[in-house]
Amino acid sequence: MAYDLHLVFDCADVDLVSRFWLVALEGYTYPGCPPDDPARPPTGFATWEEWADAQGIPEDQRYLARTIVDSTGKRPDIFFNAVPEPKTVKNRVHLDIAVSRTVPAEESEARKEAEAERLIAAGATLVSRTHLLVLRDPEGNEFCIT
Repeated sequence: MAYDLHLVFDCADVDLVSRFWLVALEGYTYPGCPPDDPARPPTGFATWEEWADAQGIPEDQRYLARTIVDSTGKRPDIFFNAVPEPKTVKNRVHLDIAVSRTVPAEESEARKEAEAERLIAAGATLVSRTHLLVLRDPEGNEFCIT
């Protein structure tokens, strides 16, 4: 039997973390939103509040979870769930963003550095540089750029 794979982040601020990963993972969008502007409210709604009202989501539950989906449907959905406790230890599982796999070796380091700069501008922090770059998202979740 085949199963779908979903990735789940526990976080304090689902809006902040999901918006960061929308930037980090090009081609992802919120469900019902256009891929060219993934943070825009779903088609037919002027604001996210208007959309939430139409869905009957109570105000006190609007920031408990978010989902982002791959616009091509080929990569797993990623869920962001609000939890009360802070992150306290290193991730046991993390994401790798592979940006240098399809480029010649002499271009690999420049490609990884450019991606790190883009994600640092979006709110990531650099942890270390070796053969790969280790960063943290806005809530401290580690990920690598390879």
